[in-house]
Amino acid sequence: MPNLKNKTLLITGGTGSFGHELLDTILDKDFREVRIFSRDELKQEHMRIELNNPRVKFHIGDVRDRDSVDQVMKGVDLVFHAAALKQVPSCEFFPMQAVLTNIVGSHNVVESAIANGAESVVCLGTDKAVYPVNAMGMTKALMEKVAQAACRGLGPKDTTVSCVRYGNVMCSRGSVIPLFIKQIKERKPITVTDPGMTRFLLPLPEAIKLVLFAFDHARQGDIFIKKAPACTVGDLAQALKELFKSDVPVKTIGIRHGEKVYETLLNAEEIRRAEDMGDYFRVTMDSRDLNYNKYFTEGDRKEALLEDYTSHNTGRLDVKRVKEMLLKLPEVKAELN
Repeated sequence: MPNLKNKTLLITGGTGSFGHELLDTILDKDFREVRIFSRDELKQEHMRIELNNPRVKFHIGDVRDRDSVDQVMKGVDLVFHAAALKQVPSCEFFPMQAVLTNIVGSHNVVESAIANGAESVVCLGTDKAVYPVNAMGMTKALMEKVAQAACRGLGPKDTTVSCVRYGNVMCSRGSVIPLFIKQIKERKPITVTDPGMTRFLLPLPEAIKLVLFAFDHARQGDIFIKKAPACTVGDLAQALKELFKSDVPVKTIGIRHGEKVYETLLNAEEIRRAEDMGDYFRVTMDSRDLNYNKYFTEGDRKEALLEDYTSHNTGRLDVKRVKEMLLKLPEVKAELN
């Protein structure tokens, strides 16, 4: 946990799952102020009423609008940049909207933080940025590049810019666990794209720990990845059926547009320069300068011997262990009760 004493934090996109969980984690700490920055006034109002905390301030604005970002950034020490368009279908249908929010908006946040002298910025990334096959992943990959490009002219006393990257968070909005539970309770078939598809299993509190770890340990341009187990989607569905004592059928509907059979959190080139920090990987920024020979005429034979880090080759949980993990989630426990 970073030292938050007398610090002002800014959470962009702060009315989402991550903003709520981060606040739950730090509300008892001795910070000066947390600023929630987002476009949705209704969600802000609900959050204001729910928290009823004078140290949490709400700011209407859009990361696409640099002026509104500059306004909220004044006096901020730590920035958690979570604002993004995250749904694969909407980014596929409206790719320029994804470009404006995920790339231009991220550039605005990072540059504003540097200009205003913030201590540290952590940008929220995704596994979909590795070998991206959809507009959401492509724009989030470029978000990482934009963040790292800003670091190249910064020194050790300047704003530290880093990223975190992880797969789907368990029980987050739009994820499959709430969907499967809803289908079970409504006695409808569980719709599975492909039973053999694998996904990392990361509870939301572990994602928050990753962000706080980045604030504590980041150097310029680092990307942090939380190690996580995985399971097949078929085993996840079976585990939920057993927990809810349900006999609804499982219906295979096929892989949807823009989906992958497995998640990749680290590619082979990144693994080559990654530091194993126990529960986390630190991927250092590509240190090549503008000498183009290092891109075009020089190679690395070691890289061909390395494997990507994916949900197919990480530790795989069986149905019993998936059930044990699900039972630790407050959302699942609430549904069971």
